[in-house]
Amino acid sequence: MRQLMFVLLVILPLLHGCTALVIGGAVATGVIVAEDRRTVGTITEDEGIEIKTSSRISDRFKDGVHMNIASYNRMVLLAGEVPDAATKAEIERITRAVENVRGVYNEVTIAGVSSYSVRTNDSVITSKVKARFIDAGTFNAIHVKVVTENSIVYLMGLVKKSEAQDATEIARTTSGVQKVVRVFEYID
Repeated sequence: MRQLMFVLLVILPLLHGCTALVIGGAVATGVIVAEDRRTVGTITEDEGIEIKTSSRISDRFKDGVHMNIASYNRMVLLAGEVPDAATKAEIERITRAVENVRGVYNEVTIAGVSSYSVRTNDSVITSKVKARFIDAGTFNAIHVKVVTENSIVYLMGLVKKSEAQDATEIARTTSGVQKVVRVFEYID
């Protein structure tokens, strides 16, 4: 089981959208849902929030914007690049208006859109961090969502303080990581 989780966590960011993973994904989804600290309803809401936010932003902004949108426990992380402060503010406004969003971490930078090579490198970094979480075995890797944007690793999840510290140290010491930003919610 641990090896299956390792493989899935490593390859999923690299194969986003690949239909070959549908069967394996169904099995993995069952395992992930059983281990997740969120309710099935919250997991579903998070997926819906990501889809709706992405759709609304891409409908409004056609060029000059690259966004990474992640929702965990209805808290949304926005990371990416936009051309100006007005666009950054509008993207946050659009996100806050999506149903079920409790709050927004706006980590968007005002810069040119990142290249595909930078995004590929970010996917590799995310995979390495997740793999190192599993190898360390100090906490359940399902409890921490990893998002990488421009070599900055964002960590989200419902975690204990010790899990947050372990995840941060592992991410911080992963090759290629320039910075770690924690946007955790803490549990007892």
